[in-house]
Amino acid sequence: MQIIFDDKDLEELITTGRNSKYKKYTRNQKFMKALATAYNYLRLSERASDLRAISFLHYEQLTGTNGKSSIRVVNGMVERILFREFDGGIRIIVLSLDDTHYGNKK
Repeated sequence: MQIIFDDKDLEELITTGRNSKYKKYTRNQKFMKALATAYNYLRLSERASDLRAISFLHYEQLTGTNGKSSIRVVNGMVERILFREFDGGIRIIVLSLDDTHYGNKK
């Protein structure tokens, strides 16, 4: 599956483990490990719908968001990776790391 990042800061965070925009996450080793795991599942899946079988990711297609989907990064935390699926699951554009899921306003 081809993954394209819309948020270059998030791409840097995932690939290098560092980024000034997401500095609060770089200090949390549990989160960073889970972020890498979630990204690897996203990258290795043939179709985004395959993520549904990996229960701890809580994959869902979001309603009212023009085709966005999300996966959870860590159980017990609200942060989710938001992305769009194209071409039947062949290409994913990662949009952002969201910490306001289910109305949680930090």
